[in-house]
Amino acid sequence: MSTYTLPAAPSRPAAEPNTAYLIASGDLRPAANRAGWPTQERMEAAVAAALAELGWRVRRAHDYDPEAGHGFISSQRMGLEVFKTIPPDAPLIVAEAVWQYSHHVLAGLRTHRGPILTVANFAGDWPGLVGLLGVNAGMAKMGVAYSTLWSVDFTDEWFKSGLRSWVSTGSVPHDASHVRDLPALADGPEVALGRALAGQLLADKAIIGVFDEGCMGMYNAIIDDELLNPIGIYKERLSQSALWAEMRRVPSEEADAAFDWLVERGMTFRFGDDEETSLTREQVRWQLKMYIAALRISDDFGLDAVGIQYQQGLKDVCPASDLAEGLLNNVSRPPVTSRDGSRVLWDGAPLPHFNEADEGVAVDALVTNRIWTAMGLDPATTLHDVRWGEDYDGRFVWVWEISGSVPASHFATGYAEAVGWRQDPVYFPLGGSTIKGICKPGEVVWSRVFVQGGALHADLGRASAVSLPDEESRRRSEATTPAWPIMHAVLHGVGRDQFMARHRANHLNVAYAPDAATADKALLAKAALLSALGVEVHLCGDVNL
Repeated sequence: MSTYTLPAAPSRPAAEPNTAYLIASGDLRPAANRAGWPTQERMEAAVAAALAELGWRVRRAHDYDPEAGHGFISSQRMGLEVFKTIPPDAPLIVAEAVWQYSHHVLAGLRTHRGPILTVANFAGDWPGLVGLLGVNAGMAKMGVAYSTLWSVDFTDEWFKSGLRSWVSTGSVPHDASHVRDLPALADGPEVALGRALAGQLLADKAIIGVFDEGCMGMYNAIIDDELLNPIGIYKERLSQSALWAEMRRVPSEEADAAFDWLVERGMTFRFGDDEETSLTREQVRWQLKMYIAALRISDDFGLDAVGIQYQQGLKDVCPASDLAEGLLNNVSRPPVTSRDGSRVLWDGAPLPHFNEADEGVAVDALVTNRIWTAMGLDPATTLHDVRWGEDYDGRFVWVWEISGSVPASHFATGYAEAVGWRQDPVYFPLGGSTIKGICKPGEVVWSRVFVQGGALHADLGRASAVSLPDEESRRRSEATTPAWPIMHAVLHGVGRDQFMARHRANHLNVAYAPDAATADKALLAKAALLSALGVEVHLCGDVNL
């Protein structure tokens, strides 16, 4: 007779009729969870009220924690424990009014058998939309079916109709008529350029350096080597501890010289005296040491692009990485020499940086850099969060926003328009400067590389960055995160809800072109390059090939 100790068979409760279980994935940072909880409570109440009108009730799968001061799932372990209490076949709502760490709940979502609905409030003050897109992208990568909805106040007929569909059928249909697969491309100079650059990448290969993967639980931002290597891209896995060590070796005089370079070109900083709430000169000095250290380590390893996780690891060690990231992505930036002083590193060229170590953006920024450079265009790219938007003067204008990494060439007057604000202490306890400004009007190509069905995909589209009155720009900035740079973007042939339903990431990549015709040519070359690499390319909205 066996004396082995066998575990008890797992048991789960039975699903109740007309009941949707609700979970809320939260931040890993306690301060952020506490600050966002009132907004989350209001959103959940509105969702519950909408379900009640349909004769359904909401059962929250985890309680408010009075000691923590919030009711979010705040770790992967907590997520595993919460899913033990959820009937595996029950309808499940993932409600997000704030930024969330997707890995807190992805394990449970991967094996959940009931219909899943992700919901967010369409608002700018808290990044619930960004969080929703992050968890959606994670499920798309895992191959888990889900439905998704959003609303300003959860009383509009579009939201109610979608909710009605979900409770009756387990799914919510969305209009995807704006998306089409890349057709066969006719021979031409842009197609020839894209294919030639693809051939070069496959033959010579490229290295992306990653200072720790998985920033802020973004499972969707990690692309396996088995998908990257066949397109000629290899990873150099680096440690943020090595970056910190290199930062400590950078003399303050070098960082101060970089600061003087920025000030001479017109950049200003909003300095104060309180380290905990204000931007200080010492914070900026450390950020510029990071900029110099990142370039030198990238030179050591021969990198073609680099990404810094920052959150979580470095947030308790040094100021934010955003200033360094924005500088790296710009052609014109403070010169940094090799350690022996013999060479200026990446002289006259950006070193593509993928913010938050998002490897989908790494692929995107790398190929964009090569195409734009070959075409004689400004190769500066930036990653934006899909943050929020509203109608203005008869059209929907998005607020695309990121935590500070916009290259100065994306502003009308470059560094003269750039202002350094302190990062929010809720997320960035050690502060650090952003590169705040309003992105200049012009024609842009937007794109996203993502994983779905075990393959690499790319969505490509066109947009116009538009100029809004100063008062409206100020209102939109203050309605989101005032310290961060923003772009006012109008998509070409893609509606708000079409874009939200389709987008497979919380980020997108943006690059400028001098006019619409050139932007169309650059997009065509990019589509040809990605297609030649074997990436499944999709065109979104009005795209002229």
